[in-house]
Amino acid sequence: MKVVAFNGSPRKEGNTWHALKMVTAELEAAGITTQIVTVGDKAVRGCTACGMCAKNQNERCVLPGDEVNQWIQLIKGADGIILGSPVHYAAMSGAMKSFLDRAFYVAGMNGGLFRHKVGASVVAVRRSGGIPTFDQLNNFLMYSEMLIPTSNYWNVIHGRLPGEATQDEEGAQIMRVLGKNMAWLLKLVENGQGTVTPPQQEQKTYMHFIR
Repeated sequence: MKVVAFNGSPRKEGNTWHALKMVTAELEAAGITTQIVTVGDKAVRGCTACGMCAKNQNERCVLPGDEVNQWIQLIKGADGIILGSPVHYAAMSGAMKSFLDRAFYVAGMNGGLFRHKVGASVVAVRRSGGIPTFDQLNNFLMYSEMLIPTSNYWNVIHGRLPGEATQDEEGAQIMRVLGKNMAWLLKLVENGQGTVTPPQQEQKTYMHFIR
């Protein structure tokens, strides 16, 4: 099994990276392969609402010049993903938002590419805004019918300078517990294949309230 973690911080080895490493260390200890991909230091364009991913049905975004399509295929090929972001003005980083908007829209318009994969979110923050950012990241997982492991608190760790998050003892425990629970859930899913029949995917119903 494999889990791909996406680091939305522009600091390649800042506190978000440390949080992801705490979770992936538990996954590795459980025999699960992991990979951390840095998103936050890339120039990632936002979605232009062109609708071409729905029209082309080729699992790709038509916008050129970045790695979003590679990352989509990484998620498709993985058993689980972790979304990690620092807090910028009580929200996720801009590059992470642009990446997730495009990747998850492509997935949804191409038959639900990420459906029933295991997904988790983690946040690194200096002081405030951790919970709103955590909620933002989880919105993508929940919309995609992903399976979400939990920890013993919300998945937020604190630190300002790179590496300070490792001094947050409670935050570190949250990440460890998340990693252990994620490994457990991944193995439950793996061992349930062929034994427990997943629910049939329903065609998405769209409705608005302007009549």
